[in-house]
Amino acid sequence: MQGKTHLTGRQYGLDWLRIGAFGLLILYHIGMFFVPWGWHVKAAEPVEWAGWPMMAINPWRLLLLFVISGVVSRALLAKLGTARAFAESRSVRLAVPLLAGMVLFVAPQPWFELRDRGSYDAGFVHFWLHDYFEFGSSRGTPLPTWNHLWFVAYLWAYSLVLAGLAALPAEGRARLQKIFDLLFRGWGLVLLPIAWLAFAQLVLHPAFGETHALFDDPYAHAVYGFAFFFGIGLARSEGAWELILHRWRALLGCAGLACATMLAAHALSDGTSAWETARALSRAVLAWGMILGLLGFAQTCLHFDGPVRRYLTEAIFPYYIAHQTIIVAAGFWLKQGGVQSELAFGVILLTTVFGCALTYEIGRRVNWLRPLLGLKPAPVVTQSVKQFAEVQRT
Repeated sequence: MQGKTHLTGRQYGLDWLRIGAFGLLILYHIGMFFVPWGWHVKAAEPVEWAGWPMMAINPWRLLLLFVISGVVSRALLAKLGTARAFAESRSVRLAVPLLAGMVLFVAPQPWFELRDRGSYDAGFVHFWLHDYFEFGSSRGTPLPTWNHLWFVAYLWAYSLVLAGLAALPAEGRARLQKIFDLLFRGWGLVLLPIAWLAFAQLVLHPAFGETHALFDDPYAHAVYGFAFFFGIGLARSEGAWELILHRWRALLGCAGLACATMLAAHALSDGTSAWETARALSRAVLAWGMILGLLGFAQTCLHFDGPVRRYLTEAIFPYYIAHQTIIVAAGFWLKQGGVQSELAFGVILLTTVFGCALTYEIGRRVNWLRPLLGLKPAPVVTQSVKQFAEVQRT
């Protein structure tokens, strides 16, 4: 069983899946500049058709990241050995870049947003020194803000809850894993999460919305918190992995059918509850089918290493921290220049990739910048190691 799932040793399949999920998230945020929905900075002429692929991606893109984060967090907890060590490690790797991101990396986003609205005329330095840290919403935008880094804030909060659970006696932890295995065995692995996601979409979301403000966001916690702690249980559940590995192709097929149904329901909806229910149910099937299917695909087909994986595994989190500010800035200036949408997409994509790569390459070479980007401290190279390297070269 373990040989099939590759859940011992380095999780290359999950590494590739995490890289792909973050890459898709970056593309999604580029798309947000063009679609008709609201965002920080919008294209002068929205691209109507772009909304369809975005709707197909939206239900599962972040859920997948939280599930993977849960699986990886369980492995890290086992590696570090104690709840305290885990909480300290997660705080350094998540809370530090979150605070640095709010102060430095995210700060230009609301400035561009206010400029795009025509409600702010001063330069960025004046904004950062005098207005960004107002701790209010006098201009219609909460300041300061974490914007896209809400994912990091939620992941850190869930990690602290996990540390608390890890401090329970071994019998209590074993009982929790047993409950997970009982609930999510057989069809329970598929049907129970779908039912929960549909309930959240039909009941919680209309009542509470999705704020990304951490303390008043019950819908998001019901969805993303569930995904994270599902990943925690999944990491040690052989029965769940066995079903995923045997049925991942069928699950992806069901997700494809659900996607078609959801898009059709959206196109045909007249606003009645029947259509909204159909859309919510198909959305839930799409989300969970894609997540389980992609997990099975990754563990079956992507369990291999290489220099690209090693580079991107470290680079992708700094890419995530930097990407949205680059997208917002590039979109704003292209809009000011009157650049057409077709050309603007390519320019924003290339600018984002280049800007993220530059941020990472600079950050990883400057030791004090590394923790601000969520990177481990650079390994200390002793004199004896340097001398050995010189001997090897000669």
